[in-house]
Amino acid sequence: MRRRSLLAAPLLALPATARAQAFPARPITLVSGYAPGGSTDISARLVGERMQGFLAPDARVVVENRPGAAGRIASDWLRRQPADGYVLMLTESSSHALLPHAVRRGTPYDPVTDFTQVAMVCTTPYALITRTDFPARTAQDMVAQLRTAEPESLPFATSGVANATHFAAELLVNTLGRGGRFPNVPYRSGGLMVESIARGETGWGTAALASAAAQIQGGRIRGMAVTSAQRSASFPDMPTLAESGVPGFDLVNWYAIIGPPNMPAAVTVALNRAINQALADAQLRQRFLTAALDPWPGDNSPEAARAYFAAEQDRWRDYVSRTNLRLDE
Repeated sequence: MRRRSLLAAPLLALPATARAQAFPARPITLVSGYAPGGSTDISARLVGERMQGFLAPDARVVVENRPGAAGRIASDWLRRQPADGYVLMLTESSSHALLPHAVRRGTPYDPVTDFTQVAMVCTTPYALITRTDFPARTAQDMVAQLRTAEPESLPFATSGVANATHFAAELLVNTLGRGGRFPNVPYRSGGLMVESIARGETGWGTAALASAAAQIQGGRIRGMAVTSAQRSASFPDMPTLAESGVPGFDLVNWYAIIGPPNMPAAVTVALNRAINQALADAQLRQRFLTAALDPWPGDNSPEAARAYFAAEQDRWRDYVSRTNLRLDE
């Protein structure tokens, strides 16, 4: 089921002639490959709302959810759309770095050449989370329990089959020498996954921290550890997995805005400029921090984004090869 929401456009004064000539001349659709409520949807709505004001006085960005197959359905759809800048996608690591290498049948698209990389947006680590009455009370306790639990005894929740939350959990248990020992319980989004743990339907999982932040802050679930090499600025008291008995563990989810292949350079540059202006906005940066999202640092040109996408293929291919993790759908 698709859900559309219209983000209100701020009114900025520009001459009528400039408005008539400026891109965009009609609303832009920004697609999310997941259901509402998860980190991808949150990122799309935050950046879409702010970037529209930097495009044109009457610019509008419409966020549309096209969930399914960890973003692969939306990605395959996107590459077939007109390359005029009016249909974009807020994508993330699953559909454009993990799936092409970790899923046995791969993807119907090339994650780099079949798209126009417009700009990187933000990152968030994954978080090891549990229900509040879970027997393990700390990350060290949880790691110890995962090392010794009986097969099939600790099913974990994910935001779907064969996506990055699934891979993060499998990578953790694989690193602990328990690969393939616990069943995956998939949900349609990170929000639904986290809610399942809060309700006690499942005991634990590795969610994007942005999907779990509100529930952790509200005390409905327990945030055990983050998967990044450094602690999160949003949750400085939450240790890393590396600090909790899993040395060297470092996995982060990233988000970017892409379009169909061969978008006009002028349109791509205009969109890139608006995104970067939005990311520099103090109010948006604070909203990102509250949502446990880190704005993209450093060079963020379209060329830099494309180079990053290409480098991520090598990194994830090596990750999958070294761990021998292949995810079935």
